[in-house]
Amino acid sequence: MANTSQAMPANSAVVLPKRPNPILHFMREQPMGAVSFVVIFLMMFAGFFPHLVAPYDPLSIDFASILAAPSWDHWLGTDAFGRDIYSRIIYGSRTALVIGFAASALGSSIGAVLGIASAYFGGRVDNWIQRFVDILLAFPIIVLALVVVAALRKTVVYGVDVNLIIAIAIPILPRVARVVRAAALSVNVMPYIDAARAAGYSDMRIIFRHMAPNVVAPFLIMFTAFIAQAILLEASLSFLGLGVTEPTAAWGLMLSGNAADFYREAPWMVIFPGVAISLAVFAFNLFGDSLRDYLDPRFKT
Repeated sequence: MANTSQAMPANSAVVLPKRPNPILHFMREQPMGAVSFVVIFLMMFAGFFPHLVAPYDPLSIDFASILAAPSWDHWLGTDAFGRDIYSRIIYGSRTALVIGFAASALGSSIGAVLGIASAYFGGRVDNWIQRFVDILLAFPIIVLALVVVAALRKTVVYGVDVNLIIAIAIPILPRVARVVRAAALSVNVMPYIDAARAAGYSDMRIIFRHMAPNVVAPFLIMFTAFIAQAILLEASLSFLGLGVTEPTAAWGLMLSGNAADFYREAPWMVIFPGVAISLAVFAFNLFGDSLRDYLDPRFKT
């Protein structure tokens, strides 16, 4: 019988499809998300290297330029102390980013742990955790942050108010816990979780090695989205006098104090910090939505 099989050439090799670059693939799939990422990157660069972008010291007082209108010398004008508003916005982006990232990371991490533990253990543990979450959710975000920041003493570490970060992280915690718990509940009924239990693995190993990696997508989405919420909360608390204090450059602080007294004759004192807050919040929200659409298969067309 003739052999009908064809021998493969000796120098032939199996060519596997090339895996697309995840960053380029994200940019093609979510162009608005790529634009928002560029805005976030520019804000991060300006915030962490302000001396390369800002033309003046944000604390430098120039009595000859008090309430100066936008000009070539001061692009966005000056405030009631003659300080350059553009420079203060640049340096203020560092304050917003540090507090925003730290508060969102703290609140999202604790919320994710509580959500996974609630879904995994169930029963009485789930009931107690969810009642605690219900209590926190009963308060509006700004009210809960106000209560916490007023109850805690100001503690500054490396120029950052740690208690302000905690006050902003607490309202984030229950919202992340609810979303992560919903994702973890669907993972908890998977056969490989039952197999891990049958194999005698410890609860901590099952939670952190088998469950946590499968809820990374909703965690990243919530973490990114709540950076915008944390920036807005920091600006609100600073505006009310419970956040960052003078002379630190902060967007919310720039809208309070003298800005409220001179907003009619010097509207640039409130317009440009407000635009900075709006742009940052919009960029992080848009990036979070794009990340959700990219990672969640339910939103893929």
